Amino acid sequence: MTLIPPCDRGVVLAAPGSAPCAKSARPWVLAATILGSSMSFIDGTVVNVALPALQRDLGATVVDVQWVIEAYSLLFSALLLVGGSLGDQYGRRSMFAAGVVLFTLASAACGLARTVDVLVGARAVQGIGAALLVPGSLALISASFPEAERGRAIGTWSGFSAITSAAGPVLGGWLIEHLSWRWAFFVNIPTAVIVLLVLMWRVPESRDPEAGRRPDLAGTALVTAGLGGIVYGLIESSRLGWGNPRVITALVGGGTSLAAFIVVEGREASPMLPLRLFRSRVFAGTNVLTLLLYGGLGSALFFLPLDLIQVHGYSATAAGAAMLPFIVIMFVLSRWSGGLVDRFGPRLPLVVGPSTAAVGFGLLGLAGTDGSYWSTFLPAVVVLGVGMAVTVAPLTTTVMSAVGADHAGVASGVNNAVSRVGGLLAIALLITVMVGVFNRQLDRRIQALHPPPNVVRSLDAQRARLAAAAPPAGIAPPLRSAIRAAVAESFVAGFRRVALIAAVLALASAATAAAMLSGTRRPDAVSEPVRRRRPPRARAAIP
Repeated sequence: MTLIPPCDRGVVLAAPGSAPCAKSARPWVLAATILGSSMSFIDGTVVNVALPALQRDLGATVVDVQWVIEAYSLLFSALLLVGGSLGDQYGRRSMFAAGVVLFTLASAACGLARTVDVLVGARAVQGIGAALLVPGSLALISASFPEAERGRAIGTWSGFSAITSAAGPVLGGWLIEHLSWRWAFFVNIPTAVIVLLVLMWRVPESRDPEAGRRPDLAGTALVTAGLGGIVYGLIESSRLGWGNPRVITALVGGGTSLAAFIVVEGREASPMLPLRLFRSRVFAGTNVLTLLLYGGLGSALFFLPLDLIQVHGYSATAAGAAMLPFIVIMFVLSRWSGGLVDRFGPRLPLVVGPSTAAVGFGLLGLAGTDGSYWSTFLPAVVVLGVGMAVTVAPLTTTVMSAVGADHAGVASGVNNAVSRVGGLLAIALLITVMVGVFNRQLDRRIQALHPPPNVVRSLDAQRARLAAAAPPAGIAPPLRSAIRAAVAESFVAGFRRVALIAAVLALASAATAAAMLSGTRRPDAVSEPVRRRRPPRARAAIP
């Protein structure tokens, strides 16, 4: 094989007049970016299904498994915007390849982990790799395809991303059920080898020739420290208590770091978060909507697999397939919903969509400890899928239109990061709600059973495992069944509270759209003037 010569000029999204790379390279670019980014998308859906199995095998508490999710999300969210900038400056293929290698090595470490602490550390490294991988995939597509073909290429990438997101939980559930939860991570290795071979032999390098400034390292450090401190404080408060000095120090330090981040970004010549974009009322409103709605979605989907597997007795494969209608509905309706802004303006779909999603969250909360999937979870999943399908495409269109074409890439990247931060913070906060409700309900139900003291001590030692708590061996079968029912009902009570809060967050996002998008009807009426000076470099959009 002969290497394709590198591109003569770097190409970035929204940079008219740039010359794309050789036509023969484009199919290889598309294949490499689809396969590479699919690792991150599959991982994001599979790990939730794996939580009950790894909790059992590693003897982990619910706080431990929460860190398995949050460690990844924290680094991914904090480094997402700067990841695209590194590709512009040091080479998009190089940074994408670095992301693939880092993500894959961390995946292998996750699969080999023998303790929760090692697993959490490897998940954090995975998040760093994903922050290079995901924006790098779209940057490579933008650099390789001419403007007339770029939209179709990104659409193809998005379509395959939806397919991999749909297949991920089912494939992961099968691997977990028939092999081990470790294979949910090992499955990334052969995919990565193929991606790296294609990158090496068929994908040209590209840079942004105007990207001469250094990445915003100060902003990156501050936002990472800020989010990390707040997330640590919220998560550990359920274990240590709100008055614990470590919790107080983490929350205060995190809040101070975020405040300093805002100050630094206002003075930075090339900030990772251009604050001037938030002068647009529409841009600010849609990002508040995103924070609230994705906070509710992330928290509900974190607890749902635990409910399905540990309370309802679903296999890992069945739990993975339970959300399949949600993803299929979003995939099927996405093209239709993309035209809603043209017909009705942004306000109506961004009020109706989150309101419908709120009904879906409410239906999730109605499920008890029994009942078939078809009568309990399926209606909730369908309604939630319709609500999110009505929301996502109009939300993306509105965000991109709110600040003008010159800032479209940055606007989409910011909105993507906000959606991930919403889930990150909501999961950290709502675990305290879940633990509080679970403990109160379990106390009441266990007291009614009048078990022996040794049974009470055994359950007290397992409270942090929530629905995975098991009655001790050697007790009478009727008491064992009663304790299992008490644990399951206590978890369902906590999940019901989480689902209710998720519904409130969705309604709050709808109210935000109604208030901050008032008067907007057409796409050309969405954009508000932003007093802008052209940023030193454009950044690739992340849908």
